[in-house]
Amino acid sequence: MAHFWQAPFGRALQRLRTGQWLTLERARAYSLILLALYGVAIVGWIVLSNGLIDPNGKPIGSDFSSFYAAGSLVLDGRALDVYDMAAHYARERQLFGVATPYYGWLYPPIFLLVATPLAMMPYPLALAVWQSLSFTLYLFAICAILRAARRDSDIIAQTWLFAACAFPAVFINLGHGQNGLLTGGLLGAALAILPRRPLLSGILFGLCAYKPQFILLTPFALIAGGHRRTMLAAGVTVTALALASHLAFGPDIWWAFAASTETSRKLLLEQGDVGFEKLQSVFAAVRMWGGGISLAYALQGAVSLTALGSVALAWRSRTDDDLKAALLIVATLLGSPHVLDYDLVIFAPAIAFLVSASRAGGFRDYDISLLAFAWIAPLFARAIAGACGIPLGLITIAILFVLAMQHVMRGRAISSLTRPRIAQA
Repeated sequence: MAHFWQAPFGRALQRLRTGQWLTLERARAYSLILLALYGVAIVGWIVLSNGLIDPNGKPIGSDFSSFYAAGSLVLDGRALDVYDMAAHYARERQLFGVATPYYGWLYPPIFLLVATPLAMMPYPLALAVWQSLSFTLYLFAICAILRAARRDSDIIAQTWLFAACAFPAVFINLGHGQNGLLTGGLLGAALAILPRRPLLSGILFGLCAYKPQFILLTPFALIAGGHRRTMLAAGVTVTALALASHLAFGPDIWWAFAASTETSRKLLLEQGDVGFEKLQSVFAAVRMWGGGISLAYALQGAVSLTALGSVALAWRSRTDDDLKAALLIVATLLGSPHVLDYDLVIFAPAIAFLVSASRAGGFRDYDISLLAFAWIAPLFARAIAGACGIPLGLITIAILFVLAMQHVMRGRAISSLTRPRIAQA
């Protein structure tokens, strides 16, 4: 009689454990299928649109319309109106029609340094430039992260570009015209070059300040790791950006931004006007399940502190740099209360760092299958959360966090065993 592990289920479980199911041919085929579907969807959506308005009555590139409207207000000498919701919405309606829904501007003034030049172009050209440049940066970051892995593995060399392009969060980000590709590209590139180019790495970290919730853990990691030059370069970059926005948009622009944060926090985070199914955080999960605001903040705070402690512990150790980078990225997502599904583009550099780290210790049981799950999860995260209240994006973040921590602790254990000991007299 055959044992249960020799049955088809047992063989399937064995393949999930080893990752043997994900062959080179399958990885490329799955990626190409998704890319073909994306292409059909994008072309079809544009063909069915009426000028700048898509079939749902929204501007093509939806969220990018907010960036464009903000930049156009600056060009009209009305920079402070960017942080006036009524004035900002009036400009969106002027540009895209009175029936367009409101897309808020939640960014610090330094992001106006990007939005304003884009608003000098016609909207379709501005959207195309924005999408292509941020997508190129994203691909550059993944390429840099996998530099050694591509050299050592023909499979990675032949599949990384397909997998990076077909990553579902990329499609979600392009559909929204959002900045997840920029964030993922900056973070990934900064961490990839940190050991070799500490000053340039710091500049890239500083550029991430346009989305401050995704760099809150970075200073603690750099301090714990002793990267003083990188920390200094990041600080100088943020200061220079703040000063540039102050000079370009007037002395009151930062006060207007500070005043707007209270309204945006209440409406978009606490009340969930953006939709709790779109948010992929502990805070949003608690609110989606009917929990109160105080409970949501308390649980998010506890998780954020756990993420911070884990990052500090890892970055103080002699753990592999790729594992430190992966943990920082995933912990950043876990520690922020405001993570939208298009922000899950940041998964891509985290997955790439974990793949790169496998060169030293190899993949452990279920690693490949879990990384594949993390790769595909953004495609379904919003739909599943909306349909049945299961925060798939948050679950995936937690899985990657545990996976990264397991590898970090394994690396610490190996490091402690191999560390030279002082002989006792």
